Amino acid sequence: MALLEHAVHDPRTYRIMNANLAEYHVPVNADIPDIDAFFVGEKDEIVNPAGVKGIGEIGITGSVAAIANAIYHATGKRIRELPITPDKIMSFTA
Repeated sequence: MALLEHAVHDPRTYRIMNANLAEYHVPVNADIPDIDAFFVGEKDEIVNPAGVKGIGEIGITGSVAAIANAIYHATGKRIRELPITPDKIMSFTA
């Protein structure tokens, strides 16, 4: 979301103009580094009958803010519009 995903909106109606994935840049395998996945050996039958817990959203919640803060720390420029692209960093004036 911080670097790739971008929905284009019509300025008059605010309708999404790239409503299909043909013009919407999403990461693919080549964009993502190796991921080391591991399992926690805990079964919790109270959560659901399968005894599994989802953790996907918890792990990525702060990543956008971390990337934006790293760019601010490196450049002194605070970008508040996603995705953060090189042209936004180069054309930004404080």
